[in-house]
Amino acid sequence: MADDDIRSRARVAPEQLRRRMDPNSLPFNSTAEVVPLAGTIGQPRAVDAIEFGLEIDTYGYNVFLSGSPGSGRESTVLDYLNELAKKHPTPPDWIYVHNFVDPDQPHAIDLPAGQGAQFAREMHDFVVATQREIPRAFESEEYARRRAAALNSFAQQRDEILNQLQQFAQARSFSLEMTPTGIVTVPVLDGKPIDAEAFEKLSDEQKQQITTHGQEVQTELATTLRNLREIEKQAGQRASELDREIATFVVGPFLDELRERYALSPKVVAYLNEIQNDIPQHLHDFPLATAEQPQPQALPMAQMQAQQREEHLARYRVNVLIDNSQTRGAPVVFERNPTYYNLIGRIDYRASLGAMLTDFNQIKAGALHQANGGFLVLHVTEVLRSPFAWDALKRSLISHEVQIENLGEQMSALPTARLRPEPVPIKLKVVLIGMPAIYQTLLSLDEDFQELFKVRADFAPDMAWSDEHVHNYAAFISRKVRESQLRHFDRGAVARVVEYGARMLEDQRKLSTRLLDIANVITEASYWAKRSGHDPVMAEDVITAINKSVYRSNLIEERTREMIDNGTIMIDTSSDIVGQINGLSVLNVGDYEFGQPSRITARVALGRGNIVSVEREIEMSGAIHSKGVLILSGYLRGTYGIKMPLAVTATITFEQSYGGVDGDSASSTELYALLSALSGLPLHQGIAVTGSVNQFGQVQAIGGATHKIEGFFAVCKAQGLTGKQGVMIPATNVPTLMLNDEVVEAVRNGQFSIWQVSTVDEGIEILTDVPAGDRDEHGDFPEGSVHRLVEERLREFAEAARAFDSRRGAEAQRLK
Repeated sequence: MADDDIRSRARVAPEQLRRRMDPNSLPFNSTAEVVPLAGTIGQPRAVDAIEFGLEIDTYGYNVFLSGSPGSGRESTVLDYLNELAKKHPTPPDWIYVHNFVDPDQPHAIDLPAGQGAQFAREMHDFVVATQREIPRAFESEEYARRRAAALNSFAQQRDEILNQLQQFAQARSFSLEMTPTGIVTVPVLDGKPIDAEAFEKLSDEQKQQITTHGQEVQTELATTLRNLREIEKQAGQRASELDREIATFVVGPFLDELRERYALSPKVVAYLNEIQNDIPQHLHDFPLATAEQPQPQALPMAQMQAQQREEHLARYRVNVLIDNSQTRGAPVVFERNPTYYNLIGRIDYRASLGAMLTDFNQIKAGALHQANGGFLVLHVTEVLRSPFAWDALKRSLISHEVQIENLGEQMSALPTARLRPEPVPIKLKVVLIGMPAIYQTLLSLDEDFQELFKVRADFAPDMAWSDEHVHNYAAFISRKVRESQLRHFDRGAVARVVEYGARMLEDQRKLSTRLLDIANVITEASYWAKRSGHDPVMAEDVITAINKSVYRSNLIEERTREMIDNGTIMIDTSSDIVGQINGLSVLNVGDYEFGQPSRITARVALGRGNIVSVEREIEMSGAIHSKGVLILSGYLRGTYGIKMPLAVTATITFEQSYGGVDGDSASSTELYALLSALSGLPLHQGIAVTGSVNQFGQVQAIGGATHKIEGFFAVCKAQGLTGKQGVMIPATNVPTLMLNDEVVEAVRNGQFSIWQVSTVDEGIEILTDVPAGDRDEHGDFPEGSVHRLVEERLREFAEAARAFDSRRGAEAQRLK
């Protein structure tokens, strides 16, 4: 039997099971004395990448922040951007105005920050003023005098032409009569009009003369009418010229003032010139105040006309797309809902007279417009989740401009008349926040991604447990307390938070950078301190917060333990059984994970050297677990297959396992069960095992050691602690232990043990109390050792196989 020194040497001391933070080592009494954290913690690589990506002024150097949620990605980049933005100039305003040449393509104009809204107000005042001054000008006596003077000569010409026509007709015995349908010629005899009856009584010679004279008068009448129409045309033109002169005279001073004020913007000056040319062409949009009031039955039509005038006057207004009047430095925009329209803008429609209409005033800005000249922050998953948003973002970055287009118009089966606003040039930095897997996916599948996002800022999930980072934890607690108006923490509570940061990672050398989880503990500890009347927060309040958080999430763990306690799930923690051992696994239920023992059994029989995993055969195991099973075959062949073939078949399974199995953390456990089945040596069921193994029998580190130990301890405690129970882990996992106080105390009191092993030989000795054995100079294992017993059993199988093959060969020969 192996000596107790084997276990004593492998036993892990209580001090190694958890790293403690001495509160007295902290140079403050509470976080009220600690300067709040500025920036982030433990992310020098990410911060360096952010600084580089945001400060280099070259195309394509946008930034992808890669890391897990809660690691401070968002707060870090926003804090940095808010400081960096103050050093950048404020970008210009952007406005849209009517295009008088092509109304479907409104003009985009940039103006210095603050002048966009100012120009819009001034144009609004201009429209109001013109609505007042133009009608007033046309109602003035001066206008009436000038119009009468301008049209008087045309009236004289008209009268003279009509007098000449009248004389021409009289000379040929015809008179002219003005009727509603025009001028009618009537023959005259002896000063009296001739009717049809009198005309028939005339001689043929008289009839012929009247007919000839009538044709001459008609010809002259046609010529006269043409001349009258030309005179009326000229009169109308002259009246229009006069109206334009008056309108130009009215609006000229207003526009001159605006032209002078915005002389540095050629586009604005050109736009004002177009307005000056356009208003005289649309004077009907400025009705006279003395116009007759419509009759009640005509009121709807009058209202419709008034609405149409308002629609027409809207082309003189200004649509302020981006107003940076209140912006200091460059804009920092964090768009949390980056849909297609929220990114590139949209064109709205309005109901008017039963139809849906739009114009440049309905153009709305998107996040790319708002961040133009600054910085835009987006969560990449939200962008990818929104249809067409990712392509729109890439297209804008590649083309350096934002083209506002509604999706329905893009996807229409037939081309339709639509508004196509002039694109807005953009220059900005885009920061995407996402998981590392999304970065890798985009890098491999999207050919434009690497060109557009050349800087990757990786946020590490951990940082070293050092004095600097402990102080940063305290500074973070101080900031969180002040931001959320919580209670300050004394140094004992701070020490507990630091220990919790290490436990989250299950590493005594590291602290977690998942500041969101740390912030949650801070908030909840403050709540429990308030409930207990503690101010500041004490260590016991932090412990209560952690325990309560576990309690809210561990329902499934409790139900699983109940099934173990009542025997539904068969776990033995006190017997010695051949070919059976307790393995350990970690179950993840979303926001909570816990350790649980699993009964692993092995059976052996005569065969061809195969190790069969039941889970592998029915495809319930993953690739890594299958690899671990194959490694067992390599170990057996290398250890026992030197002198003889392995004529054995072994079956290994996880009993009462109804879900998938993956990972190689149970490979050493399976090997111990297999060695027990081959040697016939029983294994102590009170010792659970975790650890992977390689073909040379070396035990390798695994994950989740802390949860696994605590899970098995809970089962042993429920079944009764005997002092012989414990968990065997890889020696390389000792620095990763951050066990809870209950387990540490049980180990200190000798009620529970943790053993560390580096090889399978060390482990099998602890499990069987039998030496593993090393080969001597003749290549033989010592008598009674584990390996000797295994080898003897394998030799029996080999001889039995040889005898069976001989009998089968002889029988085959006899049958021939």
